[in-house]
Amino acid sequence: MRIFTIGYEGATMEEFIAALERAGVERVIDVRAVPNSRRPGFSKTPLKNALAEAGIDYAHFRALGTPAAGREAARAGRKTDLERIYAGQLGTPEAMAEGAMMLDLAAERPSALLCYERDPACCHRTLLWQSLAPGAEVVDLTP
Repeated sequence: MRIFTIGYEGATMEEFIAALERAGVERVIDVRAVPNSRRPGFSKTPLKNALAEAGIDYAHFRALGTPAAGREAARAGRKTDLERIYAGQLGTPEAMAEGAMMLDLAAERPSALLCYERDPACCHRTLLWQSLAPGAEVVDLTP
């Protein structure tokens, strides 16, 4: 299985969509707990609409997002705390169900896990694929 990841930090919508198209991504899997953004176009509904115009599907899995305490740990650079908090989140029944659905979608069509962070090493999306698809080929896209 190949999984793409992408963070939109610092990107315009045009750059973001161009990166997805270059990679052949057909679906974006939003793994933000709160799919709102201060960046124009990256909140859930405008993002879904922009992707649809480009012919890219959109799915949102809230339970695969980072809880507030994990987001705070990530912003503060406390990676060990982020890892611990996020591991707890992935153990919830909701996250386990959404994780299975995410893997099915990623196996079906080229898909990119979406979050804000540009650097995947600083983002929960890396922890997500490492936990749910450790044998996957992962391609981190940069808009």
